[in-house]
Amino acid sequence: MATALFTRGSVERVKDAIDMVELVGARSDLRRVGTRHVGLCPFHDERTPSFSVNAEHGLYHCFGCGASGDAISFVRETEGLDFAEAIEHLADRYGVELEREEEDPRAEEDRRRRERLMRLLDRTATFYARYLWDSGEARAARDHLAARGLDEQVLRAFRVGYAPSAWNRVLVAGQGDGYAPAEMVAAGVAQMGRRGGYFDRFRARITFPLADARGRVLGFGARAVRDSQKPKYLNSSENELYRKGRHLFGIDRARAAAARAGRVIVVEGYTDVLALHGAGLEESVAIMGTALTPEQLTELGRAATTVLMALDADASGQEAMLRAARAAEQKGIELRVVELPKGSDPAELMAADGAPAFERLLEGALSVPEFEARRVLDGADLRTAHGRDRALELLRPLVAATPERSVVRDELVRRVTDRLEVPASYLAPGSGPDGTSRAGRPAAPDATPGAAVATRRAHPGSRAPAEPSERAFLAMCVGQPRLGRELLLHAGEGHLSEGMQLVRGHLLEHLDDPLADLPDEESTAALVTEIAMLAGSEPSSEPTLRLSFLQLDLRRVERELRAAARERDFERQRGLLEERERARERVTELMGETG
Repeated sequence: MATALFTRGSVERVKDAIDMVELVGARSDLRRVGTRHVGLCPFHDERTPSFSVNAEHGLYHCFGCGASGDAISFVRETEGLDFAEAIEHLADRYGVELEREEEDPRAEEDRRRRERLMRLLDRTATFYARYLWDSGEARAARDHLAARGLDEQVLRAFRVGYAPSAWNRVLVAGQGDGYAPAEMVAAGVAQMGRRGGYFDRFRARITFPLADARGRVLGFGARAVRDSQKPKYLNSSENELYRKGRHLFGIDRARAAAARAGRVIVVEGYTDVLALHGAGLEESVAIMGTALTPEQLTELGRAATTVLMALDADASGQEAMLRAARAAEQKGIELRVVELPKGSDPAELMAADGAPAFERLLEGALSVPEFEARRVLDGADLRTAHGRDRALELLRPLVAATPERSVVRDELVRRVTDRLEVPASYLAPGSGPDGTSRAGRPAAPDATPGAAVATRRAHPGSRAPAEPSERAFLAMCVGQPRLGRELLLHAGEGHLSEGMQLVRGHLLEHLDDPLADLPDEESTAALVTEIAMLAGSEPSSEPTLRLSFLQLDLRRVERELRAAARERDFERQRGLLEERERARERVTELMGETG
């Protein structure tokens, strides 16, 4: 459902109401130094404070990891929200009433209905949680959770509850609060009987609220306590609020921790997440099944750039990890595979061996090529020459898909050649046993996951999605055209990805009217339209725009420094180090750092 834009005036009132120090202070202990406030960065682990807040301009910047922005971007990054959701979150927090531009009456009616159903779900989650801890009927459920080694504090934080066995407790309570039975069916907490009438959907089960990134309850997962109860797990049916493939269990509680750790741990079940959070691994979420959807992967990418998949060690779990890896690469996400002992899940491992043992498994996570190679080798008949040749056919594309002169590739080649007892030349793409090309030409790509990856990398025309920071910068240039034109002229190839360079070229010619004479290329036209829409809905200031450009500039310098170091170009390194220092000084000046 499309959401009407908020009026510019109401968005500005939200921004004016924000206490930047109070907002950021909820994530990091800040102390005043001159005209700024400093503290530990909430986006990465550090021991020496490098995070700075300028309360006057409403800006933040980390001199360690480079994270920067305003209050809206801070909420978007820490809470995993889009722009509209961040505005709503801040408006609720600071008591500002939002106005919408020309909202269609039907859209307004749908929005109010959704809000009403979400209030019902929230009240139901509160009821279930209270019943778990206060009722005698739920004693067996409490014993079951304790036997799994789950901490009560974590259970309460996640609002884990218990649905009573009576057939209409939630139904009656909901009607008492003014909800019609049809509304409770729409929210997924009641259902209609075959012969008419209504009854509670969840009865005599442990309940797990399924929340979005903002912590809003959209449905429930429920587990049977008795072995005789079927099915073992029962979820909310898909409805206008809840879509299983769009959500991650625990994402609302894991988002901030994932940003600090730079990683997010993905497991299968509710109790796995609860066990990991109880052990301090709060960057953990569950996919509630074995099929990681594109929507879930997008949400994971918002949380962190490294995803550690710790799914069950059975065949379906391994297939799920490989499917996820192929999709992750296209989104610029580094996906690594955590190998769990067969027949065990994270909750069982935590109960048996504790957090240090599980952390060692995380540290030993394999890259996807390593994981695929191990899977091929374990499934091959290495006792016969034919079996080893077949393994070589499958492994060559995997090796070709990994970057040259990398530790991952060297380790992959070493493992494969050791297992197959062949020289490294056998792994060259299209090579025969002597390492030469067959029929004088490269072999056709093998129909394996690795081959698909190799083919994609050989055709760089398929661009990865542009960085959110680049989109935000270009949108602010549209919103601040005087300064925007000046900065667009300075933004070179090192600042923007290939796709966004095309957008930049269009904006330089049409900054006053970005939607005029859209490019013929469909993808570029779509990007220009998106950025123009973003500029119209996200007011910015000149300090915010300058900080956005400096962030891109520092990233450019860091990339060039790494390239110069690899090439041992010491003169170029010296020049870049001076350039980086000048950029940092400009950031310091903008942030008002005087002490």
